[in-house]
Amino acid sequence: MRKVIIVGGVAGGATCAARLRRLDEQAEIIVLERGPYVSFANCGLPYYVGDVIRDESRLLQASPELFRERFRIDVRTQHEALRIDRERRELVIHDLVSGEEYRESYDALVLSPGASPITPPLEGIGLPGIFTVRTVPDSDEIREWISLHRAKRAVVIGGGFIGLEMVENLARRGLEVTLIEAAGQVMPPLDPEMAEYVRERLNAHIANVRLGDAVAGFEKDSHGGVFVKTSSGLRFGADLVILSIGVRPETKLAREAGLDIGERGGIRVDERMRTSDPRIWAVGDAVEVKNAVTGQWNLCPLAGPAQRQARVAAASICGREAEFRGVQGTAIVGLFGLTAAITGESEKSLLRAGVTDYEAVYVHPGHHAGYYPGAKPIHMKLLYRRSDGLVLGAQAVGEAGVARRIDVISMAIQKGATAFDLEEAELCYAPQYGSAKDPVNMAGMIAANSLRGDIEIASWRELGSDGALILDVRDPGEHHAGGIPGAVNIPLGELRERLEELPRERDILVTCTVGQRAYYACRVLRQHGFRAKLLSGGCRTSRVIAPQLSRQNTLC
Repeated sequence: MRKVIIVGGVAGGATCAARLRRLDEQAEIIVLERGPYVSFANCGLPYYVGDVIRDESRLLQASPELFRERFRIDVRTQHEALRIDRERRELVIHDLVSGEEYRESYDALVLSPGASPITPPLEGIGLPGIFTVRTVPDSDEIREWISLHRAKRAVVIGGGFIGLEMVENLARRGLEVTLIEAAGQVMPPLDPEMAEYVRERLNAHIANVRLGDAVAGFEKDSHGGVFVKTSSGLRFGADLVILSIGVRPETKLAREAGLDIGERGGIRVDERMRTSDPRIWAVGDAVEVKNAVTGQWNLCPLAGPAQRQARVAAASICGREAEFRGVQGTAIVGLFGLTAAITGESEKSLLRAGVTDYEAVYVHPGHHAGYYPGAKPIHMKLLYRRSDGLVLGAQAVGEAGVARRIDVISMAIQKGATAFDLEEAELCYAPQYGSAKDPVNMAGMIAANSLRGDIEIASWRELGSDGALILDVRDPGEHHAGGIPGAVNIPLGELRERLEELPRERDILVTCTVGQRAYYACRVLRQHGFRAKLLSGGCRTSRVIAPQLSRQNTLC
């Protein structure tokens, strides 16, 4: 009979314990959790603060009693693992209620301590009214603070997933919310032009969105609130401050035990989730894992990967063959009726990894057939390898149908699919659900046309290149209503009769509203010997990408 101790009882730890019991009825399994709850839904905490989820018990997926009765697992809440004695294969444990310290031996040890919120050493960081959101007690404290202090103003620091969810939920409760983000965009995992749609939605619902301005400190005001000071010298008054600037892997236990720590600061594990000690496994937010696209080591603090890692670790402990495939970083967020999602690599992450063999295409189709009432646009960016069409990543933003498309592409990446596979994917179609050419198909078709040489995709950065002519093939009324500055307007219907107006010795970058007419124009021009390139996504992409390129001084 093997004895397994699991440190941490949330997504990774609880899943590992339950899976172990299903694989081994005889094992002695102990779960240690420093907090008062196990197996709670920390992804639901912002919605608990926002009163979407009103009953705290809805967040608790399982109790120690359930683990004991259903699985014969010994769950000990408010027990903290202090030290690992690797030689004796023992864990030193502190009972936080009684104060007792004791030792437990193990045959296998699983570390699932999670990650802790980053709290920078800024002036005033410890003032009352400044919170992080990581546990159920954190959320209880925020709810209580809002009620007791009748909070009306909130500042959320950090524009990532949790930060945006907190912005929406605090606004839902009637607070005036200010968002401060040190980066020049919200949603850092997205490319800047895709994040622009999110920023626009934020600006439509909250008064202040401050980007590219870091928090410099905090000071108490005369009414019991807090002033948030930024590096630019601005001050924002708040009754409540939420720190959401990221998390750091909890590796203290592993470091002090001499386990290998990776260059990204997480516990280093192999494909079976085993650490540098063959008796110790690690899963969840505390570990580094391989990126499934680039092969590089990553931190990926998401519940889905944590649960899959936990299943692999349990199988490995029981001697079964199982390997973790790596992470794609598939993630989604909802904000004031808008959804933003990503899977695989962004253009930013590819460039950071030194990958230049890629192409990007943009599409803006409706989430279902345009003739059926209520179609909403999906703004999608697909990244693929230029040399063979391998799908590298995708991002999508819209009011409906976003999750379905990103999930399809996520599976495509996992299976090593190419743009040609997306082009041929057979997906559900009825007018209220999609189109005969689904957005996924459309992105694949454009990419496949480029790979076959039917069109050439122009990088939007080429707008600033010398000598290129920008051709707008929309109708004159559309062109005069706004578009890319300096573009020459020849409507698609007149193009064949006006070819003599175009230069043959220069690149011609072709645009329209979303790219369809520009594609037709490129086919005409290329077959008449012109150096035509498609500005993918047309003016709808230009509207969000031009400000980003302008900031980089690449757009004239």
